[in-house]
Amino acid sequence: MQDFWNFAGHYWWLVFPLFGMTMGAINARVKHREVTARRRHKEQLELLAAQGGSPSAAEAPRAVEAGDAQQRAEQAHDEVTHRWLDYELDATKLITYPAMSDGRQPLTAAFLRAKKVADNLRPRPDETLPADRLREYRDAVTDYEVAFEVAERDARRVKDAAFSPDERKRLDTAKQLLTVATDQAATPNERQLAYRRVREELDGLIWLSDEAVDELEKKVALELPGPRSSPTPPDPAV
Repeated sequence: MQDFWNFAGHYWWLVFPLFGMTMGAINARVKHREVTARRRHKEQLELLAAQGGSPSAAEAPRAVEAGDAQQRAEQAHDEVTHRWLDYELDATKLITYPAMSDGRQPLTAAFLRAKKVADNLRPRPDETLPADRLREYRDAVTDYEVAFEVAERDARRVKDAAFSPDERKRLDTAKQLLTVATDQAATPNERQLAYRRVREELDGLIWLSDEAVDELEKKVALELPGPRSSPTPPDPAV
């Protein structure tokens, strides 16, 4: 210990350069940290600028994901509606599975209620739903899908079981007449007569929507294909 103090007494002047070296090292480390922090901050700003110029742009991936979810929900909504219209606009299917058009049937009534809810929650064109409304709309579409599946399965199971024997006979007659009414091989008068008979047989049994009637009348009014013209024989003088 005495040797140390003897050394310090003779070489005390070394304290100043050592102190300077130590402070220089500390300052260099602090400066390095500041430069690193500024560089990271600059990189974050550049990233935000590339995403749209504001911190909210960082939410862009979530917005894209929400947009995809909304689009899938709308597509599912359209698919169920298209399947329903296959019954609503096709008189043959309505005659075969009358429960699908009968709002008095509990399962059909439940399906129609679910359809109304989903239709009311559907976003307008070019509208992006917020998270809470999107969740509500997707749930409504799911309920719509399930209600349709249940109603369709039951309608295909029961068919015309809810009708009396005489009513089922009228339905069978209407189905046979419908084949004639939409047969291009039949004459226009035959098609029109069969169509009127179809409406008479279904009166009081099955309600046809205005759209279904329009579709049916278009099929009934189809023009018969014209006679094929014979090919013109070549002129022997040519």
